[in-house]
Amino acid sequence: MALFVQKYGGTSVGTVDRIEAVADKVRGFKQQGHDVVVAVSAMSGETNRLISLAKDIQSKPNAREMDVLVSTGEQVTIALLCMALEKRGVSARSYTGSQVKILTDSSHTKARIQDIEVSSIKSDLEAGRVVVVAGFQGVDLDGNITTLGRGGSDTTGVALAAALKADECQIYTDVDGVYTTDPRVVSSAKRLEQITFEEMLEMASLGSKVLQIRAVEFAGKYKVPLRVLSSFEEGPGTLITVEGDSTVEKPVISGIAFNRDEAKLTVMGVPDVPGVASKILGPISQANIEVDVIVQNVAADNTTDFTFTVHRNDYDAAEAVLEKVSAELGAREVVGDNQIAKVSIVGVGMRSHAGVASKMFDALAAENINIQMISTSEIKVSVVIAEKYLELAVRSLHTAFDMDVDDSVSE
Repeated sequence: MALFVQKYGGTSVGTVDRIEAVADKVRGFKQQGHDVVVAVSAMSGETNRLISLAKDIQSKPNAREMDVLVSTGEQVTIALLCMALEKRGVSARSYTGSQVKILTDSSHTKARIQDIEVSSIKSDLEAGRVVVVAGFQGVDLDGNITTLGRGGSDTTGVALAAALKADECQIYTDVDGVYTTDPRVVSSAKRLEQITFEEMLEMASLGSKVLQIRAVEFAGKYKVPLRVLSSFEEGPGTLITVEGDSTVEKPVISGIAFNRDEAKLTVMGVPDVPGVASKILGPISQANIEVDVIVQNVAADNTTDFTFTVHRNDYDAAEAVLEKVSAELGAREVVGDNQIAKVSIVGVGMRSHAGVASKMFDALAAENINIQMISTSEIKVSVVIAEKYLELAVRSLHTAFDMDVDDSVSE
């Protein structure tokens, strides 16, 4: 007998029929003798509907009241799922985040979990019940309802699994696992049997939308085995776990991630003096704009061109900040491009294999794709390119690193 924490996303519980299907799946685990704790999201579209209602009343609603409002979506789901389980003869009990006491800080709309009280959940499990917990929400020390930010139900599931020392945390979604890249871009993309926390974290941060970044961080920190599965079809999914001996024979590259939501800004002709980077990026940071890739080129005339990328939504705001900074620094001009994309190759195998970056660059050069910026870490290489070449780049890299090959053919 094992203890599983299962998380079902909005599409998995999007209708009454789908909630009934989840109840069938959970009953199957109970019939096998397992203990099950379920974390659920709001029904698909419900959170957006609630936010829209708030915006109809107030353009910038109070953050505390927003948390009170949007947390009601999950409350509907936990009650309906428990009803569906009871109908099937499975004893179940629902809990909101505050009833479990998922203790968070007081950062409304983006709270972080600090502790979870699991005594009530353990008592219910010992009594043979399925416990159904509202994802995405918690409570602060003053008893205020808090929410964990978009995708926070993943974090709830992982945190519950860590607190309960579950055998596995299963994330059920509308895809049947983690793929080498987006199958909508590369039809020959393959589902990965296994991937490390480190690789998954890189892929999530670089554009892969399968899992929420904080959930992967949490799972890695507490070494919670994490499995991504489909709610709609049977299959083994993808196991996300710590790096071990099983990774020795892994491919050099596990996946290709990409992000279309990129923009690039360059301050040209900046005096090449100490502290110039701080004078450029300081005001950007103060405007609450996150910077990603940074490149600085020093010219022979003692000036430098300083280039960095931001999220495309921040492009106009960042450009306005730079125009002011440029004037103060005596720079030549500010130029930008909001039609770029970032493509990244990720794999722990890169640590022990040379020539990975050059292979990537050769593949892109063969397609006449110009690389504008490069960023690297131990297990990833990212390049910034023109957005119009994104899908061509992903397909060519997928082929170059032999990800198209069916494993059964080579064995």
